[in-house]
Amino acid sequence: MQLLKNAVLWRPLMATCLRRMVLLCLTVTLVSCDGGSSGPKVPQVPISETPPSTPTDTTDLAWVEGEYGAAIDYEASCQNPRVGSEFLDEQGTVVDENFWIRAYSFDTYLWFDEIDDVDPDSVSSTDAYFDIMKTFALSPSGKPKDKFHFTYDTEDWEKLSQSGISAGYGVEFLRVRSSPPRQWLVAYTEPNTPAGDAGLLRGWEIASVDGVDFKEGSDTDVLNAALFPGSIGEVHQFVFRDVASGETSAADLTSQEITSTPVQSVKAIPSGDNKVGYLLFNDHIATAEAQLIEAFEGFKTQGITELVLDMRYNGGGYLDIARMLASMVAGEEAVGQTFSELKFNSKYPTQNPITGRTLSPSRFASTAPGFVVSSDTDLPLLNLDRVVVISGSGTCSASEAVINGLRGVGVEVILIGDTTCGKPFGFYGIDNCGTTYFTIQFKGVNAIGYGDYTDGFSPPGAENVGIEVEGCAVDDDLSQALGNPDEARLATALEYLTSGSCEASSAAVNAKRRHPLSSVRGQVVKAEPLTGSILRALK
Repeated sequence: MQLLKNAVLWRPLMATCLRRMVLLCLTVTLVSCDGGSSGPKVPQVPISETPPSTPTDTTDLAWVEGEYGAAIDYEASCQNPRVGSEFLDEQGTVVDENFWIRAYSFDTYLWFDEIDDVDPDSVSSTDAYFDIMKTFALSPSGKPKDKFHFTYDTEDWEKLSQSGISAGYGVEFLRVRSSPPRQWLVAYTEPNTPAGDAGLLRGWEIASVDGVDFKEGSDTDVLNAALFPGSIGEVHQFVFRDVASGETSAADLTSQEITSTPVQSVKAIPSGDNKVGYLLFNDHIATAEAQLIEAFEGFKTQGITELVLDMRYNGGGYLDIARMLASMVAGEEAVGQTFSELKFNSKYPTQNPITGRTLSPSRFASTAPGFVVSSDTDLPLLNLDRVVVISGSGTCSASEAVINGLRGVGVEVILIGDTTCGKPFGFYGIDNCGTTYFTIQFKGVNAIGYGDYTDGFSPPGAENVGIEVEGCAVDDDLSQALGNPDEARLATALEYLTSGSCEASSAAVNAKRRHPLSSVRGQVVKAEPLTGSILRALK
């Protein structure tokens, strides 16, 4: 895509957009160990303290309250400039970078008029300064209005978003408790990874890490170093415990670059008169494009009549992948209708402040978005009038956009599981000096103009109530493998599709609940950009 080269109003971000081949959007929160948000640092098991701000080094820049300048005037002036012809970085200071953050924030932040204008020379680091360039107001439910404000190392982000590559072991943990008595459980593993090869099973809990008791241990530095390895090739000793039997298993795990498989457990399940398609979908990343198309081609060939999308651990990713997924579900009648429409701040009622383009809706489509396959590739359209989504507290952002977008064109969405996280907001991720900044810049609405789900979508009976959607509240079942028809949430979905009754499905599930992990509440720990949605401004 090309930017509007004559759009002078968007000069502050032109150079940045031209350098960044992938830009991001729609809300995100890093599932840090303490449940909060952070920058590019690893999450922490305990609640960490933020060091106090102290005056930093000075430059020739002078702060004048209410006068922000243009972001382009300060960009690429870096305390630690990168070396290489692909970078425009020049030697600068922390203050220079803070001035860039300030100008960028007051120009594009959705609630720019709720930011306190703080002197960039009064805060000692870019992380600390960016943390205060947001609103601290509360939502009507009493939660922070902005829960999705963070940074990420640019190089790491590009690997993660484009190829699903990150450093780790290939295991995703469900965080039940992060303070003593801690409990983290294996949610799932990636195939052909150290964790997968070690035979880690869903539901195993961490017993110890490098000799430190995980449940009660006080040496959180050791725990964090192993849970979030800082480099490739680190070896850490984990001991896991089978919660039901108490038996333990030791595994020496070596950190490596992990390539995630976002689409797993694709199958057709006979259920009464229905042939139900099921897939586990964990991340809206670029590599999901071909995998989703292949899965839906199989569903179409097999003649599935119902569909269960398991997005309980899917925090988000590319919004274009969400649009493609929704298009394949809804089919031909939805093509051309609005999937999502973006609303920016009051400075930009009709123009996108990042690209300079006139705002127009993102629409349901019959061809692929063109990440890893040709954009001329025809999509397999199922033409379904309803879909079951297995949801949880980690179902966020782009996943919620699928739910909202389908509801906007009259496709019935049935939720089985728990309340989603509530992220109708969005942003682009813009790089400056090797850090990619994510600050809320828009709100997404569907074809009927709806996007007010800041408390999430909820099935009836959920403990935390958001926008109620037809379905059944069911806790996560870690006693069974994902995709197993006996797993509580999938069993409930299948029963609901047959009987249409939560009572019948609840009775069926409760009859099977004999395991201590058949009813668990928690959230999968993921890197922050994998709990949001991503837009592409350039290709």
